[in-house]
Amino acid sequence: MAYREVTMIEVKEVLRQWLLGKGRKSIARRVRIDRSTVRRYIEVAKQCGLDEAAGIEALTQERLEQILEALRTTGPGRLRGDRWALCQTHRELIQKLLDRGVRLTKVRKLLVRQGVQISYSTLYRFACSELSFGKHAPTIPVADCGPGEELQLDTGWMGSLEPDETGRRRRFRAFIFTSVCRRYRFVYPSFSEGTAEAIEACEAAWAFFGGVFKVLIPDNTKAIVALADPCGAGLVPVFLEYAQNRGFLVDPTRVRAPRDKARVEKAVGHTRDDCFAAESLRTIEQARLHARTWCLQDYGARRHSRTLRIPREQFETEERPHLLPAPTEPYDIPLYATPKVARDQHASVARALYSLPRAFRGQRLKAVADRSTVRFYQGRTLVKVHPRKPPGGRSTDPADFPPEQAACALRDIDFFQSRAREHGEAVGRFAQLLLAGPLPWTRMRRVYALLGLCRRYGDTRVNEACTLALEASMLDVRRLERMLLLAPTPTAPLATARAAPACRYLRPPSQFALFPKEPTNPKPQGEPP
Repeated sequence: MAYREVTMIEVKEVLRQWLLGKGRKSIARRVRIDRSTVRRYIEVAKQCGLDEAAGIEALTQERLEQILEALRTTGPGRLRGDRWALCQTHRELIQKLLDRGVRLTKVRKLLVRQGVQISYSTLYRFACSELSFGKHAPTIPVADCGPGEELQLDTGWMGSLEPDETGRRRRFRAFIFTSVCRRYRFVYPSFSEGTAEAIEACEAAWAFFGGVFKVLIPDNTKAIVALADPCGAGLVPVFLEYAQNRGFLVDPTRVRAPRDKARVEKAVGHTRDDCFAAESLRTIEQARLHARTWCLQDYGARRHSRTLRIPREQFETEERPHLLPAPTEPYDIPLYATPKVARDQHASVARALYSLPRAFRGQRLKAVADRSTVRFYQGRTLVKVHPRKPPGGRSTDPADFPPEQAACALRDIDFFQSRAREHGEAVGRFAQLLLAGPLPWTRMRRVYALLGLCRRYGDTRVNEACTLALEASMLDVRRLERMLLLAPTPTAPLATARAAPACRYLRPPSQFALFPKEPTNPKPQGEPP
């Protein structure tokens, strides 16, 4: 049975021809609809109070809307077949499977296994009309921002470069920037999608646009967003510091919400197909030069289907004056790390070693490295600042170590010579001769042993032994130790007897408070007591 939707214009034409006195057959022939349909429209019009004798002036807009509403409520609608009835019978099963996320094609296969033969087109129409299958929430287009305010960013794989001399083909990505207001686009190819590459792409975009946009809208890439949150995403500290330096805000989209950056979402496929497809590019520099040329001369000079204007001309005349000033100096991308201070009091940052004070051994510190310096923090307290060294380099501050250890680590010959002179003149000359000649640090252990002899035998004995050794031109520390070991031990001189000093502080008995008294009545001799 054929079925065709009749529009409001056709309904109005049927009623207009009827009011002009035309017959039903001629109306059906002219409007190209069935005579039964013409008859139904005329009957509904009569029920709504429209009379043929009233003339065409009686068909007002209000009367026409009344007739159309009556036709919508009383119309027979499209007749359904027996397969539609089967869908109604298994309505609960179909709804249950769709709620579980089963694809509609799989639902049809499960129905066929149960002996229910339904075509996919019938099942699709039933699911759409009765079960709201495939329907999404209504969307409202967001109004465009002002010129120079928002720039949307997206990334995607673009293709592969031509094989190099070893036959290797490298895939590359592209950072795609699109102006929300004027739809102007910039493409920056890159091998990876890290924070440093994102900052590098932004710097190239500011140079291309001739200024900085006020707001950057990226997706939740890990190069920029550390914690995805629609109410306040946490940015990577390196990129947050870069945004603060350049003066723009970052407003990431929600997770899996491509409509939040709709101006650039479909640009990935278009850029891949129109800019890089079937191109012979051997290096990433060639890819970047080709992308810039494509943005300027191809995409930028093509009339946009939405704005109906040339994006490049519209951007340069209306949007560029509203941008923030473009940076004049390249941005120094800092490196953040949390190294652990080893037992040798050195921490590794970007494969270079830096010394720290002894109090921080075994602790993890926060390190921030830029082009010229490396700063170490404990919490928010600055601990140490070193000049930046290349990979494999070392920066050691002698003040971080005790003097002896620092002298050993830095091979400070003068330090050990000064220490030897403190123990005597002969010891100092002996150490000086030990360290004379090329490669003096290869004989530093002999000076360690010489200083140890001074601590063991005393400075006087070692100076005497060094004097004898220097007279014989003997510079062997082991033989010097043997000389000290076999030499007779000096005995201390006997102390002479000293006369006891006169008792200067003796006093007569009369000066004491108590002294013996004579008895008043002495007893005669021989009398018992």
